[in-house]
Amino acid sequence: MTLGRPEFVRRQSLRVALASTIVVAVAYAAISLAVIALATRDLTAQVDARLTGALTRVPGQPGGGQPPPRPRGDRPNFAGAPILIWAVLPDGTVFQDDETPELPVELVAVTEPVTAHLGGVDLRLAGRAIGEAHFVVGQSLESVNDTQRTIVIGELLIAPVLLLVVFFGAIAIGRRVAGPIEAARQRQVEFTADASHELRTPLSVIEANTSLALTQDREAAWYRAAFTRVDAESKRMRRLLEDMLWLARFDATQRSGDREPVDLGTLAAQTADRFAAIAETRTLTLRISAPPAGASVNAPADLLDRLLGVLLDNACKYAPEGGSVEVTVARDGQRVTLTVDDSGPGVPAEEQARIFDRFHRVNAEASGAGLGLAIGDAIVRSTGGRWSMGTSPLGGARFGVSWPRALA
Repeated sequence: MTLGRPEFVRRQSLRVALASTIVVAVAYAAISLAVIALATRDLTAQVDARLTGALTRVPGQPGGGQPPPRPRGDRPNFAGAPILIWAVLPDGTVFQDDETPELPVELVAVTEPVTAHLGGVDLRLAGRAIGEAHFVVGQSLESVNDTQRTIVIGELLIAPVLLLVVFFGAIAIGRRVAGPIEAARQRQVEFTADASHELRTPLSVIEANTSLALTQDREAAWYRAAFTRVDAESKRMRRLLEDMLWLARFDATQRSGDREPVDLGTLAAQTADRFAAIAETRTLTLRISAPPAGASVNAPADLLDRLLGVLLDNACKYAPEGGSVEVTVARDGQRVTLTVDDSGPGVPAEEQARIFDRFHRVNAEASGAGLGLAIGDAIVRSTGGRWSMGTSPLGGARFGVSWPRALA
């Protein structure tokens, strides 16, 4: 069963979260073991230093069967005192306190610090020869073991919280990252499907006319009409492909460079002059209003020219025969505003949310592929402009864009 795209994103996010949690768990375990090892090493080193110091404070050697002397300032109590002392004579006799556990034979000659289990307690032992006797001192490792337990308990308490935070954080970040990627992929799929649909119609017309022309001989007038239809559909395909290629290149490069001060009033007048012939063929009244100076914006001139072409083409397309189109450039404080009004049917409120979608047309009967305003929206976003849309005083649609004013 094929999963829906949201479900696919959720499953992929869950997999990423599990993988991230496992990696963090392994890293946390390694760090925790390293912390325990370092703490144990440092604490054991402190015990070893204390044992070495105790050996240097032993004043003499035992004699006459008396117990070994105690280091100054220490009480050799096995239950609580840190230092225990054994004195080993050359004949192998071991002197020790009554509360000190018996020293095993294999440890009577110990010199370097070692760990042993005596009397049910872990001890750290070290020894040295003093005179004719060999002294062995020991200290309980209970403090080291207590510290180890404290660290382990703390790490075990922290681990679930940390792993839960990592797991749910990875899910949230994964969905946040995957969401735009999936949306872009979905837009690409829709773009391809819409493009295929838009290209199918002119190709079908061209194919039908060529097939009919090849089946039998026709009159010259028929061929002229067929070639006229083929020419119109070919030009439609060319415009569609050019718009699609422009959008594809623009999406790939996200062009926003080549900014320069551009007088929007002068550019609007030049664009309106190009559309004068189109307006005349449809008996449209085309008017332009712009200040003589001071209406400059920082943007690539070719992009602004393309935007003006899109807005004027749209206005002339939807304005009825004998209608009006007005282009206004004005200064509004520290911003420059471009407004294009027409006397057409306008844009219904329910369509305004999708007016800039690719291949979306407000009027399905209108010519064009629905890419013009998508191109305009891409230009406005890349140049830092802001859209405004509403009802024109002429009765149709009003499209406005404003940019920060470029100071001289």
